Amino acid sequence: MTRPSSAKRDSARDAIPSGVAGALQGVRVLDLTSVIMGPYATQILADNGADVIFVEHPFGKGTRELGAADYSEFSGISLNLLRNKRSLCIDLKRPEGRGALLRLAAGCDAIVTNLRPAPLARLGLDYGDFVAVNPEIIFCQAVGFPSDTDRADDPAYDDIIQSECGLAEAYQRVTGSPQLCPTIVADKVCGLFIANAITTALHFKQRTGRGQRVEIPMIDVMRAFMMVEHGAGGVADPERGDAGYMRVLNTERGPQRTSDGWIMILPYGPDAYDAIFEIGGRADMVRNERTRGRGPMIHAEYLYAQLRPIIAKRTTAEWLAFCRRKNIPVGTVERLNDVVHQYPVVEHPVFGAYRTVPPPVRYSASPAAVRQPAPMLGQDTDELLREAGLEDAALEALESSGVIRRRRFERKVSVRHEG
Repeated sequence: MTRPSSAKRDSARDAIPSGVAGALQGVRVLDLTSVIMGPYATQILADNGADVIFVEHPFGKGTRELGAADYSEFSGISLNLLRNKRSLCIDLKRPEGRGALLRLAAGCDAIVTNLRPAPLARLGLDYGDFVAVNPEIIFCQAVGFPSDTDRADDPAYDDIIQSECGLAEAYQRVTGSPQLCPTIVADKVCGLFIANAITTALHFKQRTGRGQRVEIPMIDVMRAFMMVEHGAGGVADPERGDAGYMRVLNTERGPQRTSDGWIMILPYGPDAYDAIFEIGGRADMVRNERTRGRGPMIHAEYLYAQLRPIIAKRTTAEWLAFCRRKNIPVGTVERLNDVVHQYPVVEHPVFGAYRTVPPPVRYSASPAAVRQPAPMLGQDTDELLREAGLEDAALEALESSGVIRRRRFERKVSVRHEG
């Protein structure tokens, strides 16, 4: 991995501001998730001040192995997903590990898991087990399919959910063959729903003193997500047209070539269309009925096709200047590498320099912030189990029998960036 110069790193760190605690300070969340969906949800909670306890197998790597990296315990993905969390390494298949976890859960506000119902039941860690030690607990379980269906224990991954929610078929309408979105959109959308569900349940608990079980079926979330616009004419009964939002389901929608690159111009009204057609010498399209009323929606594919040869005749810079002058929505086409390099470089006490992705939401009174770098595997096991009431002899016994993994590592605060 290429390292920026030390002067550049120091400058970036000096620019990182400090701030007050986030809105979820004082909330403790036990994180029994893996891969990306769950850790992404709990990253959001942790950025907003929650004390998130990330439970890991003593010798497993899971989320830590996702994406390229040059250090065995961290990847480019996990450095941001695991920040602001504490790592507890414990074998939940062992009765002693389960017992220790339940002692810790007694002092938590919420449990988050993406384990399926059957594995949770085998571990003795389903909703009833946690309620027995903490009657007011919020138990949030993300599953692929609803627990009251015959698919409750079917494995579900982003690719499967994209296929079953209608997203892959939407690509087929445009390209001729079903395709998957080149980002794990189902995992990340469901992660957002998990974070939202927990904060909603926390608000309810604050008002009533009652916890609850919250289930988030990925398939239901993504079908609802797709139906926001793609329900279209299909939502009427009887149907008044096909399902699918036609402005986006056409082959011409997308970035346009300029004479020296690419751009994304989106005329969003008759004046915008008129301005582009006029400068492009298409008098026949100025004040054309297709650009009036619902015309741009109905004739989107035709109109986008008419724009392409006009846009190809000028440079990207010329179009950016023109569109901004005419107040036409416009954007550049950024490379992923360029997007990554927009973020500040900070120093992890073990991994070294990396780019942190700051919390994107900006609060005026309770800013989210990156307060702690991603922990080493098992870095906080001692601290957490002591908080649960275990003493030295018990910890040593658990360690010697392989139930927990302890790390003698001093946590260092070296990252801070507000959102």
